[in-house]
Amino acid sequence: MKAARWYNARDIRVEEVEEPKVEAGKVKIKVEWAGICGSDLHEYAAGPIFVPVKTPHPLSRDVAPIIMGHEFCGRVVEVGEGVTKVKVGDPVAIEPVLRCGKCPACKKGKYNLCEQLGFHGLSGGGGGFSEYTVVDEYMVHRMPEGLSFEQGALVEPAAVALHAVRMSKIKPGDTAAVFGTGPIGLLVIEALKAAGASEIYAVEISKERLQKAKELGATYVINPKEEDPVNKLLDLTGGVDVAFEVTGIPAVLQQAIDSTAFEGETVIVSIWEHEAGIQPNNIVMKERNVKGIIAYRDIFPAVMELMRQGYFQAEKLVTKRIKLDEIVTEGFETLMKEKDQVKILVKPE
Repeated sequence: MKAARWYNARDIRVEEVEEPKVEAGKVKIKVEWAGICGSDLHEYAAGPIFVPVKTPHPLSRDVAPIIMGHEFCGRVVEVGEGVTKVKVGDPVAIEPVLRCGKCPACKKGKYNLCEQLGFHGLSGGGGGFSEYTVVDEYMVHRMPEGLSFEQGALVEPAAVALHAVRMSKIKPGDTAAVFGTGPIGLLVIEALKAAGASEIYAVEISKERLQKAKELGATYVINPKEEDPVNKLLDLTGGVDVAFEVTGIPAVLQQAIDSTAFEGETVIVSIWEHEAGIQPNNIVMKERNVKGIIAYRDIFPAVMELMRQGYFQAEKLVTKRIKLDEIVTEGFETLMKEKDQVKILVKPE
């Protein structure tokens, strides 16, 4: 079968690999659609970050080159012994978190904080940028009737956004700012809308993405190339209740913190390529809070229900659909160059 494998930064190759086989407790998926994530782009531009290179990942036992793709859905084509959650033919969205089940976080049910955290499609063991992949039974979530496979490919990134909002202190009627309106930032805006935020401010340099932010529920947009976002937010709100940092740019993290009110909160959603310097006094003197979130837990069913209600719609978020053979030139390179792109989906066939 064909698969896109990460060898090194700027070196992803589509090549023939052996089709995976089902084992006990596992499920074989024919991949229908897979999305290119910001984390994938980080790996392509400046990796390795999650990709295991010198030492095999402790859970996947895999090392680069690895098959990429962790935002995906498909149809069950085979189940291993003992699998009861799904059957052959079921449409499923994949929750790609690799967890040990034994560390303190896992024992408390907070498996996204696992000491050996990894992701199917980033940490080895197969991935969605392939015709078929095999995953553990716990990773599969049967998609409800009426949800398209394109929607299924958006469940994973929407779960990141919904988890970020759930983990924040946002309450109905509160104000929020989202710094960065790439795919996750846009999904955060929709999640904030679902959570009842009264005002949602989007901060972004791309005019096309700002327009998309408005379409998805932002009540006011700010272009940092045209005005200082911190001053503007302070003028408009006196400081927002919660700011979400979704760029991974060091200077933006300080802006997000400074845009919040006293006792305000900044939620860091990004994965970082480099260290970021901040001024702690800006946190201390206002008794602000800064917290990070990673991935999600116990949230896929809620995401799919919100999709049934009209949130996180593919027709508003997917800007390009490509074949697996085009993943480097029309996928990764396009996302590096064209900031008006939102979500690119890959058809692995």
